[in-house]
Amino acid sequence: MVLEAPDARELARFYTQLLDWPIGDDDPGWVTLSPPDGSGSLAFQSSPEYERPTWPAAAGRQQMMAHLDVEVDDLQEAVDAAVGLGATVAQFQPQEHVRVLLDPVGHPFCLYVEG
Repeated sequence: MVLEAPDARELARFYTQLLDWPIGDDDPGWVTLSPPDGSGSLAFQSSPEYERPTWPAAAGRQQMMAHLDVEVDDLQEAVDAAVGLGATVAQFQPQEHVRVLLDPVGHPFCLYVEG
């Protein structure tokens, strides 16, 4: 999974703190994170043409292409931590046990508790 952003390093710093995954590759326009068990990766690419997606979707506006779902133990605690890192809580919340947030450049992501 690759997320585009105006500045790959800046967005990677947000996600390394949110997910507690270390930075792997770290080039000016490309940064990767991997979980400690090495089971995958999340990459960030600088894109000067990046446009924030609209959440929820709206006709004629930049659409979300993908989003991340992150399982957490305590939903409110995780939301508070994400907001402290620079995320914002989306106004539209479609489910009770899920919170949609927007990362610092507008990518929607979900925090959820199994329920």
